[in-house]
Amino acid sequence: MLLIVGTVRVPAKNMELARPVMKRMAEASRAEDGCREYCYAEDVFDPGLIHVKELWIDQASLDRHFDSAHISEWRAAWPSLGIGERDLRVYEVGEARRT
Repeated sequence: MLLIVGTVRVPAKNMELARPVMKRMAEASRAEDGCREYCYAEDVFDPGLIHVKELWIDQASLDRHFDSAHISEWRAAWPSLGIGERDLRVYEVGEARRT
């Protein structure tokens, strides 16, 4: 399993424009084979800071995601939304357990 966590920054003034684009991206990604979780969450203390969490079953699934039309559309929207600062990391993880 691959866990991707990190942040993306959207200028706070552009959040209303970004939300529908992010929603389309998340919904399309969640529908992909191999995607277990895909979400964006706006930081309650830092307007425009978006926390990203993705969970993929394997590298092949993640590679297909990177080649998808919806990720191309998402990346094409970055300049108009002012997205520039991104910090995403991939971790290999085992099966989840409850704490």
